[in-house]
Amino acid sequence: MKMLLELFSRLRQKVKGLEAPRFKIEDDIELRLLEERHAEELFTLMNLNRQYLREWLPWLDNNRSIEDTEEFLRDSLEQFRINNGFQCGIWFQGELAGVIGYHKIDWVNRATSIGYWLGARFQGMGLMTKVCRVLIDYAFNELRLNRVEIRCAVENKKSRAIPERLGFKKEGVIRQAEWLYDRFVDHMVYGMLRSEREDLNKQI
Repeated sequence: MKMLLELFSRLRQKVKGLEAPRFKIEDDIELRLLEERHAEELFTLMNLNRQYLREWLPWLDNNRSIEDTEEFLRDSLEQFRINNGFQCGIWFQGELAGVIGYHKIDWVNRATSIGYWLGARFQGMGLMTKVCRVLIDYAFNELRLNRVEIRCAVENKKSRAIPERLGFKKEGVIRQAEWLYDRFVDHMVYGMLRSEREDLNKQI
């Protein structure tokens, strides 16, 4: 974990002319800050999984070309530059498997939320639980935030399993929180406070 904190500290200092180093969570799992040079690889992953991801992600129809992906990556780097969170690619055995990041950071209230997705064939290996744990600990230990939130569609059982496995508390349902192509879906809100994470760490 200390190495990870040092990594992101270096990344925040190197945002101009970014050439991000890699960090190995395990021998075959890496998190890397997403950059424009990853556009083709990211678009290919999204395109191969378009129908699978479209079940629960509302933005797929707005990303139909490498140019759209490049725009997303430029926006993500700007988010990082202004210290409002970041988006990381998840590499498994040298292959891009998905994305995880902070939606934004509320510095006044010391809070953030985490979003994530994986390609279909990378499901069921515990990847997202491992990388999500890293971003939770980084939010509390390095960014000194007080609250981390994850929202999932109520019927998205795979996504909901992540915060439940990591010890988040169910805080309630937001009715018709998101328009998903042809219908509204309710969101389950999961929250974790810094004090709760500290208690969980003591139990490990």
